[in-house]
Amino acid sequence: MLKLAEKYGGKPLDELPMLFQRILQNTIRDYYRRQKVRSMWTTLFSSLTGDDDEESDPLETLPVEGLSNRLGNPHGSLEQSQVLAIIEKEIEKLPARQREAFLMRYWEDMDIAETATAMGCSEGSVKTHCSRATHTLAAALKAKGIVL
Repeated sequence: MLKLAEKYGGKPLDELPMLFQRILQNTIRDYYRRQKVRSMWTTLFSSLTGDDDEESDPLETLPVEGLSNRLGNPHGSLEQSQVLAIIEKEIEKLPARQREAFLMRYWEDMDIAETATAMGCSEGSVKTHCSRATHTLAAALKAKGIVL
């Protein structure tokens, strides 16, 4: 909301909902990209520390197979990125209110009360929108042969 107010305060009112959605999507993507990188490096560094001996090289004690399994293989990474792209496209196809509720609840990790306040509706409406969104996404992914 702050980014929208700071950068696009002079835009016409009818453009603001879509601008807000795009800002929200980009902020969510940025957050998960950062988390992915932090998680990968934290995992790598934690696996390198072992003994208290400062003279030992932790790279020599690390098994090569364990490192490759943890990082995944190129095929697995490609498959995961393709599935995520399909999920993002399916989320974009959701009706605006369902998409908004879904993103706030499951990607922003907001609780029902916070989401209801942000959307300006009742908690029951948030539950309904989220339920419909998850059922729609599950059906769309199942139709494409994706099982999570």
